[in-house]
Amino acid sequence: MVQVFKFLLKSTKTHTRAHFRSNFLDTLRLTVRGGHGGNGLPKYGGVGGQGGCVYFVAKEGLTLRKVAQNLKDKRVQATSGEDSSKVSIYGRRGMDQRIEVPLGVQLYDEQQQKLLADLNEHDASCIVAGGGTGGCIGNNFIGRPGQSRTIQLDLKLIADVGLVGFPNAGKSTLLKAISNAKPKIAAYPFTTIRPQIGTVEYADLRSISIADLPGLIEGAHANFGMGHKFLKHIERTRLLLFMVDIFGFQLSPRHSHRDCLSNIYALNKELELYDPELLEKPCVLLLNKMDREGAKELLSNLKPFLKDLNSSLSACPDELRPKRVIQFKHILPISAKNSARISEVKQNLRATLDDLAEQQLVTDPKVLKDQLQQRVGVIGPKIT
Repeated sequence: MVQVFKFLLKSTKTHTRAHFRSNFLDTLRLTVRGGHGGNGLPKYGGVGGQGGCVYFVAKEGLTLRKVAQNLKDKRVQATSGEDSSKVSIYGRRGMDQRIEVPLGVQLYDEQQQKLLADLNEHDASCIVAGGGTGGCIGNNFIGRPGQSRTIQLDLKLIADVGLVGFPNAGKSTLLKAISNAKPKIAAYPFTTIRPQIGTVEYADLRSISIADLPGLIEGAHANFGMGHKFLKHIERTRLLLFMVDIFGFQLSPRHSHRDCLSNIYALNKELELYDPELLEKPCVLLLNKMDREGAKELLSNLKPFLKDLNSSLSACPDELRPKRVIQFKHILPISAKNSARISEVKQNLRATLDDLAEQQLVTDPKVLKDQLQQRVGVIGPKIT
């Protein structure tokens, strides 16, 4: 009878739709503890072994989802140091716990609200919980407990291009057209509920990565909706790709309709309020849905203002007006469903990234020599 009752209860449970069962995880909370130091031996002056430590190492090809699956109880503890004894006066050190995490992870101490490390390079490592010292004459031969912390792992995607825009602007359609990603596409807002990464391949085997972020809303900078969860992923991108609907955007019947220019100002302000340094990144603007009737007339009216956004800033509503206007390197009218225009976007993105790389390339022989001397240091041969 009990088994029948359990079966009936199980049958009434509603399962989450597959689209909402996200495999993407960008935040993980762990409790870490270093090993306890071993006790000393006062009679012989023996010293206990130090407790093991817990440290994280960044590795390519990993995800936070895999880390969470390997650590189901979300607790990591290193082993304790060995007690001193007659056989072994110096106790052996405890075993360390090595946890591999994906590139781009930032480690935060929840209690102190402090950034511990930013693991954005392969094999970068950080000790997050040190082991306790072994017992000796300085601590009455009593081993000390290891360090205990609650750590938050915050993943920020590393991509060449960050795709930014309001809901239903056509970002997912564009990503599917130019890359190998397969995002969900539908005729309603918020079809993208988690970041997507796509890789754009070129004939000469060059490739660039594009991060498609779910649609932003006003107040995203203050973490309204899922603002910080998405905005943080554009911090590591090299190029921002703004995408707006040429016909404007209306979030819902309760909200007023905004034209294309107002949407550009609104996106500008959200990024400015979240992190003003984002406005320093090179930007490209895409005006989507140019295949629809009346789009060309709208574009001809907008062109003078798009070339100089400061010219119409005074007419922008106060709630949407940014303090500093973003400067676009290129403005491309496109249709995400038109393959000819999509090819132009691919080539433009590559050319912009190549120009950016050339600007950052150091060609001054004196500067190169100084950089090499800093890398070689006192260990290697001298550069003359």
